[in-house]
Amino acid sequence: MRARISEKVAAGTRITDEEATYLYTEADLADLRTWSTTVRDRHHAANQATYLIMRIINYTNVCVAKCDYCSFYRLPKAPDGYLLPQDQIYAKIDEILELGGDFVGFNGGFNPKLKLDWYQNTFRQIRERYGDTIEFYALTVAEMMYVAKLCRLPYETVCLALKDAGVRWITGGGSEILTNAFRLRHSPQKYTADDYLEAQETIMRCGLHSTGTMVIGFDESIDERVEHLRRVRQMQDRLRGDGLPGLFSFLSWTYKPYHNELGGLEVDGDSYLRHLAVARLYLDNISHMRTSVLTQNDNALRGLHFGANDFDIPLEDEVTQMAGAVINRNIQDIINQAEAEGFTPVFRPMAQAPALRNV
Repeated sequence: MRARISEKVAAGTRITDEEATYLYTEADLADLRTWSTTVRDRHHAANQATYLIMRIINYTNVCVAKCDYCSFYRLPKAPDGYLLPQDQIYAKIDEILELGGDFVGFNGGFNPKLKLDWYQNTFRQIRERYGDTIEFYALTVAEMMYVAKLCRLPYETVCLALKDAGVRWITGGGSEILTNAFRLRHSPQKYTADDYLEAQETIMRCGLHSTGTMVIGFDESIDERVEHLRRVRQMQDRLRGDGLPGLFSFLSWTYKPYHNELGGLEVDGDSYLRHLAVARLYLDNISHMRTSVLTQNDNALRGLHFGANDFDIPLEDEVTQMAGAVINRNIQDIINQAEAEGFTPVFRPMAQAPALRNV
């Protein structure tokens, strides 16, 4: 098996589910580092890593999904439930611009009081106020799905309405582990894996950009991890086969088990690096692999040796912070860590990326 995978990496041949399982369970970490770096360098300049300076704006914590792994949500009418006013959203965007960043993501909850028109108005006003000086992820796939179901509208209708309001990106957040069994165990009121993938594919077929995401460290099996990767690769094949760019990148992070119903233990750093390498080797049709400073801190920069070519420098994300994530707001410190790993960090501007404004 080791020899077969080594030959495939050298030849640029697609690996199978059986081989992915071996990579997760038996492969030596040194081999994974070598193989994933070979593939990484096929897509990107060796010893160079791009990065974003960004923040997640958690615009509401009201959510009715009741996922057992979430430490953030509050049910409707909870005394500590909130919805950020527009001026606070602007203040958070202004701070990112002052710090040299140009990117924000929106992530909240399934708030039954927020209909499609609220999102249209909010994002249209942001686009009118900031133009192309800022770029943003407008919602996650999961939130878009909830808005569509709440308003009894097809996914396509919601996507086109958001696009008309100035939205260019809907991030792949909310995927966690894309198997129906996992969803049934942990978020039965949310959606199935099949539904999620249908929605994400619709997003991209409507001319919006999206990203792939995956969270490890719950109670998922290796088979479930491989199934998640397989479903993503198959969707990307379909989109690429129809001449569409598909997912821009794939971000992996780790579950934080604190202050929620599910609990458990965090996966160790080497397990995360192993997963990064497997994702890089398996997802041969996605160019950018991103490592998570938000959930892995210093270990995230080691991930640049295991197939990742990109990382975020996040200044805020209440969802993961409330679950135990610790954010380092010293931007230069994180850049220095990447340099200490032997990489040249290159700022990746989102707002000045005209090729990514329209599909």
